Amino acid sequence: MMLPGMIFLLIFSYIPMFGIIMAFQDYIPAKGMLGSEFVGLEHFIYMFQLPDIGQVFRNTMVIAFGKILLGTFGAIIFSILLNEIRLKILKKSIQTVVYLPHFLSWVVLAAVVVNMFSLDGTVNQILNFFGLEKLNFLGSNSLFQPLLIGTDVWKEFGFNSIVYLAAITAVDPGLHEAASIDGANWWKRVWHITLPSMLPIILLLAILSLPNILNAGFDQVYNLYTPMVYETGDILDTYVYRIGLLGREYSFGTAIGIFKSIIGMILIISANEMAKKFTDRKLF
Repeated sequence: MMLPGMIFLLIFSYIPMFGIIMAFQDYIPAKGMLGSEFVGLEHFIYMFQLPDIGQVFRNTMVIAFGKILLGTFGAIIFSILLNEIRLKILKKSIQTVVYLPHFLSWVVLAAVVVNMFSLDGTVNQILNFFGLEKLNFLGSNSLFQPLLIGTDVWKEFGFNSIVYLAAITAVDPGLHEAASIDGANWWKRVWHITLPSMLPIILLLAILSLPNILNAGFDQVYNLYTPMVYETGDILDTYVYRIGLLGREYSFGTAIGIFKSIIGMILIISANEMAKKFTDRKLF
Protein backbone atom coordinates (compact mmCIF):
# COMPACT_ATOMS: atom_id res chain seq x y z
CA MET A 1 0.00 0.00 0.00
CA MET A 2 2.97 2.30 0.48
CA LEU A 3 4.18 1.81 -3.10
CA PRO A 4 2.09 4.60 -4.76
CA GLY A 5 3.19 7.07 -2.10
CA MET A 6 6.84 6.07 -2.46
CA ILE A 7 6.64 6.40 -6.26
CA PHE A 8 5.01 9.83 -5.89
CA LEU A 9 7.72 10.90 -3.43
CA LEU A 10 10.48 9.58 -5.71
CA ILE A 11 9.19 11.32 -8.85
CA PHE A 12 8.23 14.68 -7.39
CA SER A 13 10.65 15.05 -4.46
CA TYR A 14 13.89 13.12 -4.99
CA ILE A 15 14.41 13.08 -8.78
CA PRO A 16 14.02 16.91 -9.07
CA MET A 17 16.84 17.28 -6.52
CA PHE A 18 19.30 16.50 -9.32
CA GLY A 19 18.51 20.03 -10.52
CA ILE A 20 20.62 21.34 -7.62
CA ILE A 21 23.64 20.91 -9.87
CA MET A 22 22.42 23.95 -11.84
CA ALA A 23 23.55 26.18 -8.95
CA PHE A 24 27.14 25.17 -9.66
CA GLN A 25 26.92 25.60 -13.44
CA ASP A 26 26.49 28.36 -15.97
CA TYR A 27 23.31 26.60 -17.04
CA ILE A 28 22.20 26.95 -20.65
CA PRO A 29 18.92 25.16 -21.51
CA ALA A 30 20.17 24.17 -24.99
CA LYS A 31 23.18 22.34 -23.48
CA GLY A 32 21.31 20.85 -20.52
CA MET A 33 22.72 19.99 -17.10
CA LEU A 34 25.24 17.55 -18.55
CA GLY A 35 26.65 19.97 -21.12
CA SER A 36 26.66 23.30 -19.24
CA GLU A 37 29.92 24.73 -17.91
CA PHE A 38 30.80 24.02 -14.25
CA VAL A 39 31.54 27.29 -12.36
CA GLY A 40 31.73 26.09 -8.75
CA LEU A 41 30.55 28.59 -6.10
CA GLU A 42 30.54 31.59 -8.45
CA HIS A 43 26.77 32.15 -8.17
CA PHE A 44 26.85 31.95 -4.37
CA ILE A 45 29.67 34.51 -4.20
CA TYR A 46 27.79 36.78 -6.62
CA MET A 47 24.64 36.43 -4.50
CA PHE A 48 26.35 37.82 -1.38
CA GLN A 49 27.83 40.69 -3.41
CA LEU A 50 24.45 41.94 -4.61
CA PRO A 51 23.44 45.20 -2.89
CA ASP A 52 19.75 44.22 -2.55
CA ILE A 53 20.16 40.66 -1.21
CA GLY A 54 20.43 41.99 2.36
CA GLN A 55 17.24 43.98 1.90
CA VAL A 56 15.39 40.94 0.50
CA PHE A 57 16.60 38.77 3.38
CA ARG A 58 15.58 41.45 5.91
CA ASN A 59 12.12 41.79 4.33
CA THR A 60 11.67 38.02 4.51
CA MET A 61 12.61 37.87 8.19
CA VAL A 62 10.46 40.86 9.22
CA ILE A 63 7.35 39.68 7.37
CA ALA A 64 7.67 36.04 8.46
CA PHE A 65 8.45 36.89 12.11
CA GLY A 66 5.56 39.37 12.21
CA LYS A 67 3.16 36.76 10.88
CA ILE A 68 4.31 34.16 13.42
CA LEU A 69 4.24 36.56 16.41
CA LEU A 70 0.93 38.30 15.71
CA GLY A 71 -0.66 35.12 14.35
CA THR A 72 0.17 33.27 17.57
CA PHE A 73 -1.17 36.08 19.80
CA GLY A 74 -4.30 36.40 17.67
CA ALA A 75 -5.04 32.69 17.79
CA ILE A 76 -4.50 32.51 21.58
CA ILE A 77 -6.76 35.50 22.32
CA PHE A 78 -9.44 34.27 19.94
CA SER A 79 -9.45 30.74 21.40
CA ILE A 80 -9.77 32.11 24.96
CA LEU A 81 -12.66 34.40 24.01
CA LEU A 82 -14.38 31.72 21.93
CA ASN A 83 -14.19 29.27 24.84
CA GLU A 84 -16.23 31.70 26.93
CA ILE A 85 -19.22 31.51 24.57
CA ARG A 86 -21.74 29.09 26.02
CA LEU A 87 -24.36 29.23 23.24
CA LYS A 88 -23.26 26.37 20.95
CA ILE A 89 -24.96 27.58 17.77
CA LEU A 90 -23.34 31.00 18.13
CA LYS A 91 -19.96 29.39 18.85
CA LYS A 92 -20.21 27.13 15.78
CA SER A 93 -21.33 30.04 13.59
CA ILE A 94 -18.35 32.17 14.64
CA GLN A 95 -15.96 29.27 14.09
CA THR A 96 -17.32 28.68 10.58
CA VAL A 97 -16.99 32.33 9.59
CA VAL A 98 -13.48 32.68 11.04
CA TYR A 99 -12.16 29.39 9.64
CA LEU A 100 -13.41 30.11 6.09
CA PRO A 101 -10.54 32.38 4.89
CA HIS A 102 -8.02 29.61 5.61
CA PHE A 103 -9.54 27.46 2.86
CA LEU A 104 -9.41 30.21 0.23
CA SER A 105 -6.28 30.75 -1.86
CA TRP A 106 -4.48 34.07 -2.01
CA VAL A 107 -5.49 34.34 -5.67
CA VAL A 108 -9.06 34.86 -4.43
CA LEU A 109 -8.27 36.72 -1.23
CA ALA A 110 -5.89 39.11 -3.00
CA ALA A 111 -8.84 40.45 -5.00
CA VAL A 112 -10.72 41.03 -1.73
CA VAL A 113 -7.70 42.78 -0.16
CA VAL A 114 -7.19 44.98 -3.23
CA ASN A 115 -10.86 46.00 -3.22
CA MET A 116 -10.65 46.78 0.48
CA PHE A 117 -7.33 48.65 0.59
CA SER A 118 -6.93 50.29 -2.83
CA LEU A 119 -7.12 54.07 -3.11
CA ASP A 120 -10.82 53.80 -4.00
CA GLY A 121 -11.44 50.83 -1.70
CA THR A 122 -13.72 50.44 1.28
CA VAL A 123 -11.14 51.41 3.90
CA ASN A 124 -10.22 54.66 2.16
CA GLN A 125 -13.90 55.48 1.63
CA ILE A 126 -14.40 55.14 5.39
CA LEU A 127 -11.36 57.34 6.07
CA ASN A 128 -12.67 59.89 3.59
CA PHE A 129 -16.10 59.84 5.28
CA PHE A 130 -14.48 60.88 8.56
CA GLY A 131 -12.47 63.59 6.82
CA LEU A 132 -9.14 61.75 6.92
CA GLU A 133 -6.61 61.54 4.09
CA LYS A 134 -6.53 58.44 1.88
CA LEU A 135 -3.73 55.94 2.50
CA ASN A 136 -1.96 54.11 -0.32
CA PHE A 137 -1.71 50.73 1.41
CA LEU A 138 -0.67 48.85 -1.73
CA GLY A 139 1.81 51.44 -2.98
CA SER A 140 3.49 52.68 0.20
CA ASN A 141 6.67 51.00 1.45
CA SER A 142 5.81 51.95 5.04
CA LEU A 143 2.30 50.43 4.89
CA PHE A 144 2.83 47.36 2.71
CA GLN A 145 4.54 45.15 5.30
CA PRO A 146 1.87 45.82 7.99
CA LEU A 147 -0.77 45.08 5.32
CA LEU A 148 0.85 41.73 4.49
CA ILE A 149 1.15 40.75 8.16
CA GLY A 150 -2.35 41.92 9.06
CA THR A 151 -4.12 40.18 6.18
CA ASP A 152 -2.22 36.94 6.83
CA VAL A 153 -3.21 37.02 10.51
CA TRP A 154 -6.84 37.63 9.46
CA LYS A 155 -6.69 34.63 7.10
CA GLU A 156 -5.08 32.13 9.49
CA PHE A 157 -5.78 33.06 13.13
CA GLY A 158 -9.12 31.24 13.23
CA PHE A 159 -7.78 27.96 11.89
CA ASN A 160 -4.63 28.19 14.04
CA SER A 161 -6.81 28.56 17.13
CA ILE A 162 -8.07 24.97 16.82
CA VAL A 163 -5.08 23.53 18.70
CA TYR A 164 -5.23 26.21 21.39
CA LEU A 165 -8.97 25.67 21.82
CA ALA A 166 -8.33 21.94 22.31
CA ALA A 167 -5.71 22.78 24.95
CA ILE A 168 -8.18 25.02 26.80
CA THR A 169 -10.92 22.39 26.85
CA ALA A 170 -8.42 19.94 28.40
CA VAL A 171 -8.01 22.17 31.48
CA ASP A 172 -9.60 20.67 34.60
CA PRO A 173 -12.86 22.64 35.27
CA GLY A 174 -12.30 22.03 38.98
CA LEU A 175 -9.40 24.49 38.92
CA HIS A 176 -11.67 27.26 37.63
CA GLU A 177 -14.38 26.40 40.16
CA ALA A 178 -11.88 26.46 43.04
CA ALA A 179 -10.46 29.78 41.82
CA SER A 180 -13.98 31.26 41.55
CA ILE A 181 -14.77 30.20 45.12
CA ASP A 182 -11.55 31.93 46.23
CA GLY A 183 -12.78 35.14 44.56
CA ALA A 184 -10.73 35.10 41.34
CA ASN A 185 -12.34 37.02 38.50
CA TRP A 186 -12.30 36.01 34.82
CA TRP A 187 -9.03 37.73 34.02
CA LYS A 188 -7.20 36.18 37.03
CA ARG A 189 -8.48 32.72 36.08
CA VAL A 190 -7.24 33.21 32.51
CA TRP A 191 -3.84 34.52 33.66
CA HIS A 192 -3.17 31.97 36.42
CA ILE A 193 -4.95 28.85 35.08
CA THR A 194 -5.75 28.98 31.35
CA LEU A 195 -2.54 30.49 30.01
CA PRO A 196 -0.16 28.35 32.15
CA SER A 197 -2.09 25.25 31.01
CA MET A 198 -1.65 26.32 27.37
CA LEU A 199 2.02 27.20 27.75
CA PRO A 200 3.52 23.83 26.60
CA ILE A 201 1.40 23.91 23.41
CA ILE A 202 2.22 27.60 22.82
CA LEU A 203 5.95 26.93 23.18
CA LEU A 204 5.83 23.82 21.01
CA LEU A 205 3.94 25.49 18.15
CA ALA A 206 6.06 28.65 18.36
CA ILE A 207 9.27 26.62 18.20
CA LEU A 208 8.00 24.45 15.36
CA SER A 209 7.10 27.57 13.39
CA LEU A 210 10.73 28.75 13.40
CA PRO A 211 11.73 26.61 10.37
CA ASN A 212 9.14 28.58 8.35
CA ILE A 213 10.81 31.88 9.19
CA LEU A 214 12.08 32.11 5.59
CA ASN A 215 8.68 31.20 4.11
CA ALA A 216 7.11 34.63 4.22
CA GLY A 217 4.35 33.61 1.80
CA PHE A 218 5.04 33.67 -1.95
CA ASP A 219 1.37 33.43 -2.97
CA GLN A 220 0.32 36.39 -0.85
CA VAL A 221 3.21 38.69 -1.77
CA TYR A 222 3.16 37.79 -5.48
CA ASN A 223 -0.57 38.54 -5.77
CA LEU A 224 -0.38 41.84 -3.87
CA TYR A 225 2.94 43.53 -4.55
CA THR A 226 3.98 45.89 -7.34
CA PRO A 227 7.36 47.39 -8.33
CA MET A 228 6.49 50.40 -6.12
CA VAL A 229 6.85 48.26 -2.97
CA TYR A 230 9.78 46.02 -3.96
CA GLU A 231 11.87 47.83 -1.32
CA THR A 232 9.84 46.40 1.57
CA GLY A 233 7.74 43.68 -0.09
CA ASP A 234 10.27 41.65 -2.03
CA ILE A 235 11.05 38.39 -0.22
CA LEU A 236 13.39 35.51 -1.07
CA ASP A 237 10.72 33.49 -2.88
CA THR A 238 9.57 36.35 -5.10
CA TYR A 239 13.21 37.38 -5.66
CA VAL A 240 14.06 33.86 -6.86
CA TYR A 241 11.00 33.92 -9.13
CA ARG A 242 11.91 37.27 -10.70
CA ILE A 243 15.61 36.51 -11.09
CA GLY A 244 15.44 32.80 -11.89
CA LEU A 245 12.37 32.52 -14.09
CA LEU A 246 11.53 35.99 -15.41
CA GLY A 247 15.21 36.97 -15.69
CA ARG A 248 16.13 33.53 -17.09
CA GLU A 249 19.08 33.28 -14.70
CA TYR A 250 18.29 29.70 -13.77
CA SER A 251 21.62 28.93 -12.08
CA PHE A 252 21.55 32.05 -9.93
CA GLY A 253 17.93 31.45 -8.93
CA THR A 254 18.82 27.87 -7.96
CA ALA A 255 21.74 29.13 -5.84
CA ILE A 256 19.41 31.45 -3.90
CA GLY A 257 16.95 28.58 -3.44
CA ILE A 258 19.71 26.34 -2.04
CA PHE A 259 20.81 29.11 0.33
CA LYS A 260 17.25 29.36 1.62
CA SER A 261 17.04 25.56 2.03
CA ILE A 262 20.28 25.44 4.02
CA ILE A 263 19.07 28.17 6.39
CA GLY A 264 15.73 26.34 6.70
CA MET A 265 17.50 23.06 7.54
CA ILE A 266 19.55 24.79 10.26
CA LEU A 267 16.37 26.30 11.72
CA ILE A 268 14.60 22.91 11.67
CA ILE A 269 17.45 21.25 13.59
CA SER A 270 17.59 24.20 16.03
CA ALA A 271 13.81 24.14 16.53
CA ASN A 272 13.93 20.40 17.18
CA GLU A 273 16.56 20.85 19.89
CA MET A 274 14.66 23.78 21.43
CA ALA A 275 11.43 21.76 21.45
CA LYS A 276 13.25 18.95 23.26
CA LYS A 277 14.79 21.36 25.79
CA PHE A 278 11.71 23.47 26.64
CA THR A 279 8.79 21.06 26.10
CA ASP A 280 10.39 17.60 26.24
CA ARG A 281 8.96 16.90 22.79
CA LYS A 282 10.78 16.62 19.48
CA LEU A 283 10.08 16.04 15.81
CA PHE A 284 12.83 13.50 15.13
